[in-house]
This record gives sequence, C-alpha cells and structure tokens, in this order.
Amino acid sequence: MNCVEYHLVDVFSSRPFAGNQLAVFPQAEAIPEAALQRIARELDISETTFVLPPIDRANDFRLRIFTPHKELPFAGHPTLGTAFVLAHAGYTRPHGPSLPIRLEEGVGVVTVEVEFEDGLSARVTMDQPLPSFGARIECRRAVAEMLGLAPSALMPEIPVQVVSNGAPLVFVALRNLETIRAAELRVDRWRRLTEELDVNGVFIFTTETEDSRSTVHGRMFAPPLGITEDPATGAAAGSLGCYLLEYGLLEADDGWAAVRIEQGAEIGRPSLIDASLELSESEVVRVRVSGACVLVGEGKITAICAPHDAEVERTDPTQLNMSLG
Repeated sequence: MNCVEYHLVDVFSSRPFAGNQLAVFPQAEAIPEAALQRIARELDISETTFVLPPIDRANDFRLRIFTPHKELPFAGHPTLGTAFVLAHAGYTRPHGPSLPIRLEEGVGVVTVEVEFEDGLSARVTMDQPLPSFGARIECRRAVAEMLGLAPSALMPEIPVQVVSNGAPLVFVALRNLETIRAAELRVDRWRRLTEELDVNGVFIFTTETEDSRSTVHGRMFAPPLGITEDPATGAAAGSLGCYLLEYGLLEADDGWAAVRIEQGAEIGRPSLIDASLELSESEVVRVRVSGACVLVGEGKITAICAPHDAEVERTDPTQLNMSLG
C-alpha cells in the first residue's frame, strides 16, 4: 500500500480556517493497526478519524478516533465532521432533506444527521450519550492555581466537578470574560490535582459572553491528549448543558433547554456549538449537539509502513512536542 487519502474539514464553523480541524480517512480498512496512532501524531491536529466497515450491519460505519497521543472512545467534533465527509464525498446517499448516519464508536452507536446547505458546507447534528456526574475537586485554591488565577476568579458555590459522556472532563465556572481570558494552564499543577482522576482535560467557562446570543464562553485544555488548547469541544457541549442545568445556570422551558457555546477566540479559531436537552419529569432524557462543517481540502499519506515501526511505538508520547494547529 503506497498511499491513503484523507479529507480536511473545519467543524463548528461555517467558514474555513475557523472551528476545530479534523482529518478523516474514509477508507481506512487497509491501514495497518500500528500506523493509526502514528498517522494522527504526524498530522498533529486535535483529532484524526479512521472509517471502517461496521461490525453490525444495522449500522453504517465503524469510527476510530485518535488525538496525537491516544485513541478515544468518543469525541464530538470528529463524530460530526466524519459524518459530513462521508455524506459530502458520496460514501452514503441522502434520504430526504437530511441524511441519518449510524456510527459505531467506543461508547456505542451514535446517530448523526447531515443537513446540506451547499456543496462544501452543512449543518450536522448528533445524539450524544447521556452524561454522568463524577468526583468533585474540593480545593478551589488548587484549581485556581492550576489555571494561574486567584481563587476569587472562580464562580462561588458552583462545584468543580468531573462530568462524562464517554469523554470525562473537569468543569470549572469562572466569574467573567476577564478571568477566562487570563487563564493559563499550569501543567505541573494539573498533573498533581488530577493524578487520581481519569479525565481528558479541563473545560473552563463563564456565563459572560462576547455574543449576546451565546450562553457561555468556554475554553478547554487537554494535556493528556496532546492538545494544548482545543478550539471547539463538541463532546463537552452535552455534558456542559447538563452541568449548567444541574446547578441553576440554565433553565428549561416546556421540557427543553438550549445552550450555545462560543469557544476558540483566544487561539484565533472562533467556534459555535449548539446543544439541546430534552427533559422528562426534570430528568434529561436526550442530548443533541450540532454545528456547521466546512470542507477545507484533501491530501494523501504516502508512507504507511516504515522499518522503524517498533522504535516509534516505544517513544514516550509525553516527551513529544505537541501543538494545536
């Protein structure tokens, strides 16, 4: 095998060079297992996906998701962006005004709908797994120091807590835009504070926003994934919506609640993520997350196997110099 093609797409943006980058390999069945992580490391963007035939014929595709450091059982913008690429590139056909696609992921089957807007962009919506609430971090001073902030920067009486829908994150509420813009993750403090927690990163947010139509302004840091700062975190959106609802920062109306997250401005890749929560007797029973996708380009990987495979696999990923494109 000499080369394999991929598509580059920006997710949670309707224009190129914003949102969150994603590389999609729509025909990955011939790529050797040992090459998947190395390809993601070589491309060095937030996530890279590899599309495979489904295990269950009732589904459309099987999806594997890699950051530069590790494989993930689920992630938001890779799920949406991959569905968009599959629809745009003709790997599946529309059925009516929107195209439903069933993707097998590590958390189970995720259903995605693609609504075409023009030849290069679309609105994509997915059903996310319902999140669960995990451990709280009680030492707020330690959390503030981890972010390079004073303890007063944290929103009072809102707990610092792990919430997970397959992508576990620590959620931290901050007072205002000034504090969130000043935040700078101290990786050494992060490691000490989360060494007993199995989490992918920390999502910080404030209810003060740049756009009056937004609900929160957010940022996400993910040292374990090799992501310095994520411009748009789709997996966080559903969990964040449930977190906001749980602690009185969001209200439901007639069994529904909606969240719009603005993210990525601090790193020059502005993004918008929409989430909707369906409730039954005050319990969240469905979480949907949506955003725009736009095709940016295509490429080929021409070196799939190398004689130093074993040596590369022994490399400690924590020693690699990772940056977010």
